[in-house]
Amino acid sequence: MRLTKLAATILLSLTPCAFAQIAAPPTPAGKMAATVLQQNPAVTPAACTWGYEDGFRLDGMVAAWHTSYNVADYNFIRSAVDPCIAADGSIAGYKPDTHTLDDIEMGRAVLFLYRTTSQAKYAKAAKFLHDQLDVQPRTASGGYWHKQIYPNQMWLDGAYMAEPFRAEYAATFQSPAEFDDIAKQLLLMDAHMRDPKTGLMKHGWDESKQMPWADKQTGLSPEVWGRAMGWYAMALVDTLEWFPKDHPQHAALVAALNRTMAAVIKVQDTKSGLWWQVMDRSSRSGPLMQKQPDGSIRIGVAHSENGNYLEASASCMFAYALAKGARMGSLPQADVASARRAWEGIQKQFLTTNPDGTLTLHGTVKVGGLGGTPYRAGDYNYYIHEPVVDQDKKGVGAFLLAGAEMEQPFNMQPSTVKTGLLPSSKDFRTGQQPATRSKTALIDGWFNSQTRKNAFGQTELYHYKWDDDTINGYSLFGRAFQSYGASLATLPSAPTAASLAKAQIYVIASPDVPIKNPNPHYMDQASGDAIEAWVKAGGVLMLFTNDRDNTEFEHFNTMSDRFGIHFNPVLSHHVTGGDGPGEVVIQPGTGIFGAGFTAFMKDTSTITVSGPAKAVVTDHGDIMIAISHVGKGAVMGVVDPWVYNEYADGRKMRQYDGYEAAQYLAAWAVHEVK
Repeated sequence: MRLTKLAATILLSLTPCAFAQIAAPPTPAGKMAATVLQQNPAVTPAACTWGYEDGFRLDGMVAAWHTSYNVADYNFIRSAVDPCIAADGSIAGYKPDTHTLDDIEMGRAVLFLYRTTSQAKYAKAAKFLHDQLDVQPRTASGGYWHKQIYPNQMWLDGAYMAEPFRAEYAATFQSPAEFDDIAKQLLLMDAHMRDPKTGLMKHGWDESKQMPWADKQTGLSPEVWGRAMGWYAMALVDTLEWFPKDHPQHAALVAALNRTMAAVIKVQDTKSGLWWQVMDRSSRSGPLMQKQPDGSIRIGVAHSENGNYLEASASCMFAYALAKGARMGSLPQADVASARRAWEGIQKQFLTTNPDGTLTLHGTVKVGGLGGTPYRAGDYNYYIHEPVVDQDKKGVGAFLLAGAEMEQPFNMQPSTVKTGLLPSSKDFRTGQQPATRSKTALIDGWFNSQTRKNAFGQTELYHYKWDDDTINGYSLFGRAFQSYGASLATLPSAPTAASLAKAQIYVIASPDVPIKNPNPHYMDQASGDAIEAWVKAGGVLMLFTNDRDNTEFEHFNTMSDRFGIHFNPVLSHHVTGGDGPGEVVIQPGTGIFGAGFTAFMKDTSTITVSGPAKAVVTDHGDIMIAISHVGKGAVMGVVDPWVYNEYADGRKMRQYDGYEAAQYLAAWAVHEVK
């Protein structure tokens, strides 16, 4: 497929009322992302801000982008990072001699930009940060010091600052051996910083037991600070997102996450659904306001009789970790109920809407630390007297992450109204959600096995792959499956009965031709037999081809013909200028796309159906989408790769809604799985 090709994306129906039927109302996360954009004008090249607070808010903006694909969110992320990164990957203002884990955290935004652009400067900057960890001081047991100025100390904060970045870096740049030490860092905290009675974790651990705040027997700080445990909980779920499932320590990390979140749920405030600043010191709660020394009233901070209070950032972090962990299959599905209670409480108690439509998040403690100058004892009196502020970057970042996660279909309250496969008059995210955690969506890496070199010269698969965030990839499509709780996998070899048995959904896109891959793998009898048997047993097969010059048809049709779907090697809907020839009207009643759509499919093949196959979408006599039910399974044929990133993630074709198309396709597939 030509890289400039406009894949089929979805444009909502031609009338404003049709748009209203399917477009989701502004969500809390969407409104907060818009607030961030409004309150923070573009960064100038001379204004580099590098720190974990900015980085964490960018994490939230990335999550918001992944649930809306609003190009303004993407541009904000890039505008915040670019002034700091030179062409050689050096970072303006970075002070390597401080050896602080806090300054590693913003590397996640750097990796995000590398993965979406392939620009070498981001890879070099990520490597620079990664190399800083090679010289980070360590405790006697091998744990990272939180900072150079805090010798022999591990803080829960540091888990989030370093390990999700390391895990994503290791996955991106093919460094599997690094996962050993990533697990070690997180499991050291699990082993040494957890209270065996409550399961909660103390903020800091001085392995030398020399700090005045450290218990002389355990080395632990005195109290359980909410945001510290929030950092650790998020570190676990975000690291597990990248962590190989076949790694020997994967199960140990999942167990640590379950211990952590079980303890967190036990101290969730039953009335509000939130969590306290000092997590295990709640009492009868007082009013949802506090008179400040200047006479003003601070809303959104419910205090107890002993001065403890409900805190916003930790509550958001726990809602996020619970919901994401459950969706990923690392936590019990029942934990979503606790996340929902928290999310309702967060909006009720911490959020206000301003006259200009922006949001303000109240109730975030500004800081929490140990030792230092002036000295911080880490005791109860210290934690309840740190300032509580509005619209703090840490609170906003946590709110964006929680909101984006709660907008995933898997985590939403199931609707009691269901028409066909999906509601025809509602947004796709409000339909009844199937239980899909045990399901795997498999992407082909054999019939389309094109490779490229990454920034460091490593060979990697690309073009319609789940883990490819560039314009060529299917990462957006993959996230659509994940939003319903499905797992993702790649099959880099010919399909067999054994390999297909591990998946319930199998996607094959644009089989290679020699001009795309000098050594293409063609469909053969054995592969076709395995696929046919798998579909008849209940598998859901999704086939995406291309036009005559960019897809192999002859061999591929020997498999698709078994289901009555024949792809014609033609050049249809050819567009040389303007959009008109590529518009395809999708009528209501397909059972897949809800209300009517106008799709855009440029330079496609066409389909001929026979036997069990039925046309779902036609245009000017050409069949564009067909579905076949064979045995217990289902097959969908589409004449174009359609929802790959270039024309679905909003960065190029902003007038089309390919994100919604991907969601609908994923929803159809997971509903078809029996």
